[in-house]
This record gives sequence, structure tokens and C-alpha cells, in this order.
Amino acid sequence: MPLPIVQFNEPILRKKGAPVTAFNAALRRLSAEMVETMHAAEGIGLAAQQVGQAIQLCVVDLRVVETDFDWQLNGARPPLELFMPLTVVNPVITPVPGDEYAYEEGCLSFPKIRGDVVRPDEISVTYQDGEGHPHTLRCNGLLARCIQHETDHLNGILFIDRMEKDSLEAVAADIKVLKKRTREAAKKS
Repeated sequence: MPLPIVQFNEPILRKKGAPVTAFNAALRRLSAEMVETMHAAEGIGLAAQQVGQAIQLCVVDLRVVETDFDWQLNGARPPLELFMPLTVVNPVITPVPGDEYAYEEGCLSFPKIRGDVVRPDEISVTYQDGEGHPHTLRCNGLLARCIQHETDHLNGILFIDRMEKDSLEAVAADIKVLKKRTREAAKKS
């Protein structure tokens, strides 16, 4: 069953996640529930903070989008179907020197709110999978952007913090409404 997704203005979204040290059945179960939640919400990425857990865990699945990106996982290029959905634990991102691009992003914690965010086009990310095995993924395009967006969540950073000024101004009223709605829902619970 999908987990509830935390909406903007919940304090957990600003909390830096603790490093994961226990790679056990509970972590694998949480990862599987997050994948189910992400798919049910028609998302391509979901961070633990978005389901109320302040740990360094996110999931990504880009099998449903047009493949306009390149990747190399541990020095090879396996088909996406072999490693997605991707469980990313304790990620460390290194931008690859090169171009940065503005691209419209959305977020499951900000329903129907989108805006331009500038990010490096290519990254290298070291991480562990749900079993604790280390990996290095070098990627660009939407895959790099998605991993950067979710890793920001793991560090308490939201896409509105990185949004281009004109994009942020265009959605400021919607953000205010969401903030108020989240505050009112918290009072009822």
C-alpha cells in the first residue's frame, strides 16, 4: 500500500537525513514501499523525507520516460530495466565540469507546482544499494537532474530553494496556498 507523501511546510522536509548504517529487511521494505508510492503518484523519484523518514535514502525510476540521457553504472552501461527502480543510499554527488541547464522541475511534495531550476547536466554519484553494496553512477540529462533533486531532499533542500527567481515568483501564490493547507491539516490531526 502506498505511503502518505508529506506536503510542503512539514518540518521533516527541511531535515537532513541521517546516514543509513543498517542494511536490513526494514530498509528493503521501506525502499519497496517508496517505489510503490512513487509509482502510484506517477513520479520518477522519491526521497525518504517525503514519506516522513529523515534518512539518506531515495528511489528513482525513469523507465517510463523517453530516454534522453546517458549513464554508466560501475563502468558499464546496463539496460535501465536491470537496475531500475534504483535504490540510492548515502549518495555523494560530484558534478562533472561542464554546462548547467535550467529545466522545469516538479515535486511530489508540491502538487501541481513547477519551476525552472539550474543544475549541472552531468554528475557522478557514489552510493550504496539496499543491500549496502557500493556503486558509482555517472549520468547526465534527466537522470542526473532527478538524482540531484532527490539528494537535495536528503539534505533538507527543496527545489523551490534552487528555483530561478522568475519561476519562483510565478508560483509564489500557489506555494502560499499549499503552506496554509498543510498548516491547517496539521491542526486537524
